Amino acid sequence: MLLTLCLTANLCAQKRNKKDTEPPTQVLAPLPDPPDAVVAETARLSFQVSPLSSKGLLTPQIRDALKALLRDNHGAQIVKLRAFVAGSGDLRRVQTVVAEEFTDRKLALPALSTIQVGALPMVGAQVVIEATSVEKRIVNPDGVAFFTSFIFPDFAAAVADLRERSRDVEMLRVTCYASSLSDAGSMRASAGAAFPNSAIDILQTQRLSLEPFASCEGAARMPRPIGTWFSTNLCWFTIGRLVITGTKLVFRDESADIRLAFDRLGKAMEPLGASLKDTGWIDAYALTRPVALKVTAMTRGGLPTSRSQLVSPGVLVGPDVQGYMAPFVFEGLPSTDATAAIELMAAVP
Repeated sequence: MLLTLCLTANLCAQKRNKKDTEPPTQVLAPLPDPPDAVVAETARLSFQVSPLSSKGLLTPQIRDALKALLRDNHGAQIVKLRAFVAGSGDLRRVQTVVAEEFTDRKLALPALSTIQVGALPMVGAQVVIEATSVEKRIVNPDGVAFFTSFIFPDFAAAVADLRERSRDVEMLRVTCYASSLSDAGSMRASAGAAFPNSAIDILQTQRLSLEPFASCEGAARMPRPIGTWFSTNLCWFTIGRLVITGTKLVFRDESADIRLAFDRLGKAMEPLGASLKDTGWIDAYALTRPVALKVTAMTRGGLPTSRSQLVSPGVLVGPDVQGYMAPFVFEGLPSTDATAAIELMAAVP
């Protein structure tokens, strides 16, 4: 009897010890970073824009936007994402959620750009994501043209300008920047009527702008080789392989800081067969007007490129402002210390 009681007490003690023992700490593998640059065949490029949603906060909206893009592109590989975030959410959540979603699906991560804007054309919407994908079949046999943005005093003029310059091609994606979205419904309707087959994105660059403006840029499928047509319609035409980068941040506001960002982008492109001298398209997202003007000045006079003609968004202006260069600025970037972000596209020679 005594032996039985001892054995029972011993078993109970062992069970208590097992319950009291803390489980081993689970160490999760760090999420991968997005690539600095990717390479894609121009003939297979397609473009998508996520639908706007007002459900939930930033993180669930990012997930919903990515799921919609992955569903709607029918298995095409997404190689570049450009996320515009409105509101006070942490912009760094975009990269985290993108890494989680793509890793869970065992998909290669795309290059990524994240920019904070003033507002989106839906109350409660906190993010819209533009995707550049590579289709399994050829969809642009004669190449793609990227149309730069001019600044106009109103939205209708900006849409009309891009429509006139792209009259002979099929627009695939149109992004319009504006100082105000007070009439967002009619803005979307007019852009949709002008570009009926295009994925359309409309956003307010800052909550408070000093003056009214609107500007539209876009990507188009070339219907046939057009020779020098593209150079007279202020766009960059490319065929073959294309290197697309994510953004590199600029810290402080000196020209040397801007130059450093370009140098880093050049190094990111080199393993993929391109360099700064092959650059044909530059997107600059500055947070102040002085920094925007410095980026513009450098790309016009100091950037060592042989093919670079245009800088977008917002560094060219329409004839109604008599050539005065007034690039618009954005609300924020993923780092609170950043003053600008720059990304490039370059043709592989």
